[in-house]
Amino acid sequence: MIVKVCGMRDAENIRAVEKISPDWMGFICWQKSSRHVSELPPYLPKCTRVGVFVDADIWYIQEMILLLGLNRIQLHGKETPDQCREIALATGLPVTKAISVLTWEDVQKAHAYEGIVDYILFDTKCKCVGGSGEQFDWDVLQAYNGNTPFLLAGGIGPGDEERVKSFTHPCFAGIDLNSRFELSPAIKDAKQLETFIRNIRS
Repeated sequence: MIVKVCGMRDAENIRAVEKISPDWMGFICWQKSSRHVSELPPYLPKCTRVGVFVDADIWYIQEMILLLGLNRIQLHGKETPDQCREIALATGLPVTKAISVLTWEDVQKAHAYEGIVDYILFDTKCKCVGGSGEQFDWDVLQAYNGNTPFLLAGGIGPGDEERVKSFTHPCFAGIDLNSRFELSPAIKDAKQLETFIRNIRS
């Protein structure tokens, strides 16, 4: 199971979370987010670095790839399949497309990205763009019959270990952890993360 910890920014917090050995660490490159990375952190992790973008221009994505040494791109806006393909070709990096979910009809939108993106990320539909701390009904994901693997996001936090471990789907590939492990925006509680990740990996 892939474990991604998203919304990182502070160098010392990055070091602390890196010791827990997440597979991916996410950096939000969107100015309207309270977790926005506006400058190069003095320390960057050695694990896979994911840049999270919302309807961004390709030039900005390329700029942040160079600045942060990104290995992957996550698109969390209204990017179309064609735009995702264009960004993947222009950057040469694998792309994850976030899909906001409330009902099974929302899940169906993921099928349009089949063969274009490497992963889908199913997140809770909300007025903000991710990071709401709210969960959605994972049962609606049984409506997904594509072949692209997906990550679960949206309000996963302490106490959800058994729920994560008991969830099954042929394309379920991992989880995205963010707001419910925060002490403040972009600052994660490393001890809570360590306990949670150890429990789901056991």
